[in-house]
Amino acid sequence: MGVIRLDAATVLLQWAAGGLLFLWFTTRRREVGVGYGWLLRGTYLLLAAGAAFSGFRFGSVPLREASSVAVAAAALVALVVSIVRRRAGVRGQSAEYDRRTERVAAMTGIEREVGAPQAGREFPPWLDLVAPIVAIPGLVAASVDAGGHVWVSLLRTFVGAAFLGSVTDAMLLGHWYLVQPGLPRRHLNELVRALGLIWPLEVIAMLLPVGMVSVWNGTIDDGWNGQLGWFWAACAVTTIALVVVTRLALRERYYSAVMAATGLLYLAILTAFGTDLVARAVLAG
Repeated sequence: MGVIRLDAATVLLQWAAGGLLFLWFTTRRREVGVGYGWLLRGTYLLLAAGAAFSGFRFGSVPLREASSVAVAAAALVALVVSIVRRRAGVRGQSAEYDRRTERVAAMTGIEREVGAPQAGREFPPWLDLVAPIVAIPGLVAASVDAGGHVWVSLLRTFVGAAFLGSVTDAMLLGHWYLVQPGLPRRHLNELVRALGLIWPLEVIAMLLPVGMVSVWNGTIDDGWNGQLGWFWAACAVTTIALVVVTRLALRERYYSAVMAATGLLYLAILTAFGTDLVARAVLAG
């Protein structure tokens, strides 16, 4: 019975699409600074370009490669628009700055100037949704081309995109608090919560036939006497454990809690990629 192949072009497209989707998820409230968007759009633009290159170089699925190019182009357009409109700032960030300034003035009696009024139009958050949308046809094509049961393949591809994107964005957002320390923690909490909700879908998708159960019972030979199957299980369990511990860390009032959470998310990226990629590599054997 055929199983799903592991393809670098598909993985890179998944990663870029999921990351850009959760970029919108975070910036839709207009509180995170414009630089965060620049960082993520530039990163995922390169990943999408890498997806297109890998597809053209190592075995093309035309619709997937077209989607990869479209994702890179959409990310580039969004990046350029964000840079052009940077002077408008971010509405929520400016409002939070003014609120804190007024609070300090009320407590100390020292008058401080509030932020300058916004100049021009802000970056429209919906523009970040274009890239994930144009990635959909390519991800569907990659799922069909991968082989195995089509619905299982589709589930693994789309859930995997969300899984990889959410854990990567959570780690990068944790670092962004060094740049924007007054940013409310709810943004990071929302991403970590989303990761926790996606995790069971990811695990279930990898257990569906033909899945990791076949590695444990010996139907599929992983080449390591089943050890990779148990390694996958350890990655999956460790990922959700890190999600839980990260959420507990974010309950602490001290600023250092955000940095501790970011460190935990570093580890979560390693285990999350193990959960997704190890399974698909084994099942592709």
